[in-house]
Amino acid sequence: MTKALIVVESYFGNTRAIAEAVAAGLIEGGVDAQVVDVSQAPSALPADLDLLVLGAPTHNRGLPTATSQAKACEQAGSGEASHGIGGWLETTAIPASTGAAAFDTVISKGWLSGSAAKAIAKALQRHQGRRTVSVRSFVVTASKGPLADGEKTDAHSWGRELAASANAR
Repeated sequence: MTKALIVVESYFGNTRAIAEAVAAGLIEGGVDAQVVDVSQAPSALPADLDLLVLGAPTHNRGLPTATSQAKACEQAGSGEASHGIGGWLETTAIPASTGAAAFDTVISKGWLSGSAAKAIAKALQRHQGRRTVSVRSFVVTASKGPLADGEKTDAHSWGRELAASANAR
């Protein structure tokens, strides 16, 4: 069976909700999918992992930084920020046979808003020498959310698309 791991960085629950919807689409498409928070993500990925999906909120036009993570944790009323997707990628080896996809949550889909997903794709290229098979952004209505109408449905559909692609490989 095709296996997927979704590693997500989320502060207000919106990016996590997208990850869960993507996982549901993957599972519906016949993929064994699991969602883990970046703080709980393994430092060594299994050799039989077919697809790695990485998701983060867009902060200041890119991936969250230590400063933006601390501010988000404070606003969310949660504990201290752990390393985010960027830090996790720098310390984790991804098996050569594993495909990768990236997503983010953004306030708007314009070039001015930037994209954590595109930053993830660049980090994967830089640190791992791999291309990202798919990059997607999902809209939140404000920095704390909620998700815009239809975004969970779009994430579920994207999960099914990823499943079809992973199963075809």
